[in-house]
Amino acid sequence: MTGEFVIAQTTIDDEERAKGLARGAVERRLAACAHIDAPISAVYRWKDAIETDQEWRISYKTTRDRLPELEAWVADEHTYDVPEWITLPVTGGSDAYLSWVVEETRPQ
Repeated sequence: MTGEFVIAQTTIDDEERAKGLARGAVERRLAACAHIDAPISAVYRWKDAIETDQEWRISYKTTRDRLPELEAWVADEHTYDVPEWITLPVTGGSDAYLSWVVEETRPQ
């Protein structure tokens, strides 16, 4: 059952926007839950310059079949030109938790 699950991540430059992206995905049942990591420092190259900014990381727990819709929704709602979008396979987890993820991401 674990191959069906993923953690998808993005970052954004504002705490309230992070909360909105987290809440919106859960409200739409695109993710069972989302965790927001308190500000992290991001160092990256953008348009030939090295930038350093504060960001909030959002980690969504979802199923593989809900992932395309979650990705499209985040892309539409995100304020970055090129938002981070990374998915990590879930290789283990309790049956109870993974069953809960399935239930909470089931379209109504």
